[in-house]
Amino acid sequence: MKILILVLYFAVLIGIGLYCRKHATNVNGFVLGGRSVGPWLTAFAYGTSYFSAVVFVGYAGQFGWKYGIAATWAGIGNAIIGSLLAWVVLGRRTRIMTQHLNSATMPQFFGERFASKPLKIIASVIIFIFLIPYTASLYNGLSRLFGMAFDIDYSVCIVLMAVLTAIYVIAGGYMATAINDFIQGIIMLVGIVVIIAAIINSKGGFMEAYKGLAQVSDTAVSNAPGVFASFFGPDPLNLLFVVILTSLGTWGLPQMVQKFYAIKDEGAIQKGTIISTVFALVVAGGCYFLGGFGRLFSGQVDVAKNGYDSIIPTMLQNLGPALIALVVILVLSASMSTLSSLVIASSSTLTIDFLKDNFIKKMSEKKLLLMIRVLVVVFIAISAVIALVQYKSNITFIAQLMGISWGALAGSFLAPFLYSLYWKKTTKAACYVSFAFGSVIMIVDMVIPDILPKIMRSPINCGAIAMLLGLLIVPVVSLFTPKPEKALVENTFACYDKTTLVAQKTALGK
Repeated sequence: MKILILVLYFAVLIGIGLYCRKHATNVNGFVLGGRSVGPWLTAFAYGTSYFSAVVFVGYAGQFGWKYGIAATWAGIGNAIIGSLLAWVVLGRRTRIMTQHLNSATMPQFFGERFASKPLKIIASVIIFIFLIPYTASLYNGLSRLFGMAFDIDYSVCIVLMAVLTAIYVIAGGYMATAINDFIQGIIMLVGIVVIIAAIINSKGGFMEAYKGLAQVSDTAVSNAPGVFASFFGPDPLNLLFVVILTSLGTWGLPQMVQKFYAIKDEGAIQKGTIISTVFALVVAGGCYFLGGFGRLFSGQVDVAKNGYDSIIPTMLQNLGPALIALVVILVLSASMSTLSSLVIASSSTLTIDFLKDNFIKKMSEKKLLLMIRVLVVVFIAISAVIALVQYKSNITFIAQLMGISWGALAGSFLAPFLYSLYWKKTTKAACYVSFAFGSVIMIVDMVIPDILPKIMRSPINCGAIAMLLGLLIVPVVSLFTPKPEKALVENTFACYDKTTLVAQKTALGK
């Protein structure tokens, strides 16, 4: 039954990829779906790119174990800050300005916004360096689940996931990814609700499970009784950094922000805001809520020996075959949707912003599209090889680099991108400083963390602090560096003042 469900699932994904070939005949169609993607597809594409196996298996297990039921705050933060506020603050302005500047990627946006080719190239290099390890990390959460559900080697799972994702992304581009994201999002919504109900029911219902959690004690963490069932858990400060990194971080991730480029119209923004927020609340809130009960399985989990990634699979291992199949499809959906989003962002950035005009002169539309498709294959292959190497040799350096990538990308891009949309006085120098600070501080945290303040020696805390400091660095540097050319700025911001005719149900006339 499990094999049959998987085969059916893969057949649907490939069928949609082939069906969407007509939408991927040029660069705009392949990368952005022709900027005509509606609210449901955009919202689900945003949500499924946001939450992967890393969240379901890794973060939910780790933070649920550390903070108990209070880990649910991370899911709530993801919904409010990472989804609702991201759409409200960034959605409309991103769509308007990126279309006005004719930019399809984040580096291209910076290059056009500040009329700077070096800025565009540096941004593309940062994305290239840090997105690949992040892409490879998506395979990690599947290893234990596939070992639990199927008697097949994990290497087969890696290759299968890579090949199938490559087929539908290469064939249908962004539109195929968006439609598949919608299907995968439905699976994630249904799956997380069913799994939570099954796990809680196995412990005698919510009240019994909650009482059991309140009786758990760990003197190495806290001497307070019932701390894992408390409102803020045993370590509120570090929990706050988790919320900031996993929520505010989406504002600066290229593969997340790029979803706003493709929005169809005003109605899509309004509906998409609500849909993506509800999606995040159910999926992320559900994942962290489920992880919060991990301590109830402490007799079956050896965290010291098997790591935090073993917690969620242990919680799920006694479910029936149908639920196990649902779990595997859920995590596979979460991983493949994020993988497809990342490889489109990576390949389009490297082609449009790095290779075109710098190394390959006069690329036609056809050659540009072919190069993007080739690089999709390259990026997926590299990420699969990294995942296989890590699986076979247990190289911890790669896993460490994966944890750094989110903080480096968001720490570099969040502040410059946000201020560029809203503040005319943002300078090119401020972008350079932010790029350098976000990237370097996370590399230092990985290589020589002892030179940093104690609170920043955790990649989670360091990434969160890098983003927050970036919000201060950009305006301060902008005040003391040469101002951008006035004509360039006025032309850029003129796009916000264009008159748009709408129906009276949207706005009353005179």
